Order: sequence, then structure tokens, then C-alpha cells
Amino acid sequence: MAITRPHDTYATPTDLTDLTDLTDPADPTDTDVAVVGNGPIGAALSVLLAQRGLRVTVLERRPRPYLLPRATSFDGETARLLAATGIRAGLGRITEPATGYQWRTAAGRTLLDIAFSAQGRYGWPDANTMHQPALEELLAARAAQLPGITVLRGHRVVGLHDDGRRVTLTSEAADGTAGTLSARWVVGCDGANSFVREHLDVPLTDLGFSYEWLLCDVELREPREFTPTNVQICDPARPTTLVGSGPGHRRWEFMRLPGESSAELNKEETAWRLLAPFGVTPDTATLLRSTTYIFRATWADAWRSGRVLLAGDAAHLMPPFAGQGMCSGIRDAANLAWKLDLTLRGLADDAVLDSYAEERRQHVKESILSSVQLGRMICVTDPTAAEERDATVLAGRRGRTGPGSPEPAKPLSAGLLSGVSKAAGAVVPQGRVGAAGGTGLFDEAVGRGFVLLTTDEPRAALGEDRWSFLAALGTHVVRLLPSDAAADSGPCRTGATEVTEVTDVDGCYGAYLAEQGATALLVRPDYHVFGAANGPRETAALVDELRDLLGASTPAAAELRPAG
Repeated sequence: MAITRPHDTYATPTDLTDLTDLTDPADPTDTDVAVVGNGPIGAALSVLLAQRGLRVTVLERRPRPYLLPRATSFDGETARLLAATGIRAGLGRITEPATGYQWRTAAGRTLLDIAFSAQGRYGWPDANTMHQPALEELLAARAAQLPGITVLRGHRVVGLHDDGRRVTLTSEAADGTAGTLSARWVVGCDGANSFVREHLDVPLTDLGFSYEWLLCDVELREPREFTPTNVQICDPARPTTLVGSGPGHRRWEFMRLPGESSAELNKEETAWRLLAPFGVTPDTATLLRSTTYIFRATWADAWRSGRVLLAGDAAHLMPPFAGQGMCSGIRDAANLAWKLDLTLRGLADDAVLDSYAEERRQHVKESILSSVQLGRMICVTDPTAAEERDATVLAGRRGRTGPGSPEPAKPLSAGLLSGVSKAAGAVVPQGRVGAAGGTGLFDEAVGRGFVLLTTDEPRAALGEDRWSFLAALGTHVVRLLPSDAAADSGPCRTGATEVTEVTDVDGCYGAYLAEQGATALLVRPDYHVFGAANGPRETAALVDELRDLLGASTPAAAELRPAG
């Protein structure tokens, strides 16, 4: 029997219909968080915040949704983060798993070969192709279910003032009328040409690596199988990218060559001419869009200024070759949502938000540098240089007979992490567990938020103060049993916190704990491991370390109310 627990469940000590705890009567604001921009990053962030009971107002300059695709895929870690917004069931309808990613020479020899699994390390396919408008429709439908979200379309933000206690935004509607909105925090998710970033006068680091490519999105008239799903043709005569983009859709990208006119490349007849060798013609496909774009490799040098923060393309842009652009933005949203929530509830000092910038900027810089490195290998148009590249890569592949596997998600290297745990910063894997309701993925069986996972008897490890602290954070305390054990018929309440027993169906968590030499993991709401501990004494110290880093007092157990 599969677990049917709602997949967007967050344990919080606050009734989600009662927001009086977040509102200062002496200093009221129109909203808790104002999100500027309603693309996938702004939409995901607003949902993650509203699910925690916060009042969120989204200001979007476009009067209607943008119906053309931009991103075409996301990885398994990002799928897990998107599932946390409550759209898990819909993701299966709008995505198709990618089977692999190959680089090929002009002669067809394989330079790079990565096979993707349909059941990856994080409980989702390693790579998921999608039609971005369909993803945005799912997020919009989810937002419409949450009473805490107000979306103002056709409202272009033209002014911003942070007085240290609140931020006042001035917006201009399509008919020219102006309005103001006050918020405790503002997040700029307004894209590459971000008004918020420019208003804050945040400098950018630009690596100066950019090329122009023709992007062709097509809808196929008949089903076709492409093996593997994603291919990079490293042909100096014309570097070319072929990728899936969801059911019935596919994208080709063609690099502009030296001396080639942008205007000539950006013609529909040019698109059809370049697509024809791949069997894509007006008889077999509909050309949804053909347009040139120039990718960049940049990041904002500051992601927070007072009560204003940046996320997504407003904070970083990268070449497409590692497929991490939108993924990085979703990670921004997941990282920021729980930190804003704790800050607004008084459970963390607002200095915790500095860790958002520290963690995500370094993480993104690594992704951008990796994407640039790949791009420098791909965007080669000199035949001699291409031959040297091919020979070097093929020599490195000598002896390898099969495809490789994707690497685990990059860990965080600094930030709000335990300073004594080697596991700190890694993304915890997701396997199947057995619980009272049946068998399913860990996130669905347990719920989302902070998780303390332990093989020890948790009651022996923690005193009442630590239980109160964990309950204030809405922590899921989970005791892991061997796969052949029987979990309790239901969660057991200790003080203000329940202990859920689960069996390790796939052995995923037992193996991971053994790898870390630990009996317990404290996991953040964004699935990064805060730290690992071996035994009750270290587990107690780990909880104390998190409390100290959050820097705010928590209510006593008697003051906590049950979750709504």
C-alpha cells in the first residue's frame, strides 16, 4: 500500500489560519513578503512561503503568463524541491525522464556519455525534460489554492524604499495608475534585467564568456524516440545542441559562427534549413519559436541589502551546458523560504538571512564556472583546435566501455551548517520507507521541514528544552528501523513533538548513516544536512549547535500550539 500523506505537509507549531503572531499591531504591513516577478522562481518561492502560513504578495509586470518555453529540464534534486511546493502529482504529467546526455564529435564518436536513471538518488529521475509553460501553470494552480498568496499581474515595480523596518514598493499598473505596498521583506525574482537589483545598485561579476545561439523550439507531429534524449554535437562547422523539452516537445540550438550575421541566423527559413538534417520539417513539426539569444556568465556580488534579497536570474546567469540555470533558482527559493519563515516568526535572528547569500552565491559560482568550462570545450569553431580537444578527451576515455553516472548534487561548502560534521552541506538522498500508512518515499511518509533522523531511541538523547526547540521549528523526529522491523502503528508524542518510526525499505538511510559513521542526521528543510552525530550525546550537541546558530530564543513546550 502506498503512503497517501499530503506531500506538501509542513509541521509548524502555528495554526496556519492564524497569522496574528507575525503581525506587529504597532507596525503593520500589507504583506509579510513581497516577491517581484512571477516566473518559476518567484512562483515557487511564494508557494513555499504561503504553505508556511505567511502572507505573500507577488508583483508581475506581464499582464498574462509567458507562453513560450525557456528552460527545458531540471535534475532530480530540483524535482524534489518542486514537489515540496505541492505539485508532485502534476509533475509526472508534464515531464518525461531523460535517458542520457552525450557529446559527439563531428564524425559521431562519443566524447562524453552519461546515463540517467529513472529512479535517481533523490527519489526522482536524474533528469526531467519539461515544457516550461506547463510547469508555470502547475505552480499558478497551486498558488490559487493558498489563501495567503495575492498575485498582482500587470504591475511593474518602479520604486523601492527600505526604512529598516519595512520596505515600501511603488508599482505602476497597465493603465498607468500607481500603487504602493508595504512588506517586511522583498525578494527580487525579476530576471536578468532585474529592476530590484539595478535599484539597489548591486555590482555584477561578469566572466565575459558569451556566445550567440539560435534557439528552435518545436512540437513534433508524431512521436519520435531520441536516444539518448540529450546530445551535444561538438562539430566546429556548427556546434549544435539537441534536448528534450517535455512530452511532444524538443529543442535544437545552433551556435552563430564567426562572421555570420545575427540577422541572417534569426530568420525562420534559416531555422528550417538547420533543422532539416534531423528530419524536422514543416511536415513533421510545428516551429513554436526560433530566436537568437546570448548566454552570459555573471553573478551579483551582493544578494542581500537590508530587507531586500535577490534570487534566480536576478542574482545569477550561466551558460546552458550543465542545465543548471533554473535549477539554481529553485535552490535559491528553497534555501530562502525557510529562513524567511523562521525570521518572521522570531525563531531566528535576521542575520540567518546572510547565510542565504553566503551559501547560494558560492554554490552558484561553482555551477557557473563548471558551465563555462564545458562551454569552452563545446564552442570551438577552429577545426584544428577541435581535433586536439577530441583527441585529448578520447584519450581520457580510453578503457571505459560504458556510460557514466551523474554526480551527486553539489554540497554547500559554507553557511548555516554544523562546524564539526563531515556530512554537513550534503544533500541527503531519498529512499523508500515503511510507515503506518504504507510504503513510499521518505518525504511523503514523513512530511517536510526540519528532520531529525536517528537510529537511537530519541527520547534518551534530548532533554525537554531541546524537544521544545525542535517542536518550535516544526521538526519531524524520525526513528529509523531496519528493513525487517515493524514500525509502530502511528507516531508517538513526546512532549510537544511526535516521534515517527519508519523502516528502511531500500537500505538507503542505513547505508548513508554508515558512510558518515553516524547514528543521527539533522536535515534542513532544503534537504541539506545540517550535521551528523554518533550517539545520543553528539545528537544533543548537534541540536544545541543549530539553536545557537539561529540566534533566537524559542518558546517553552507548554506555550506551543498544535500544528494546524
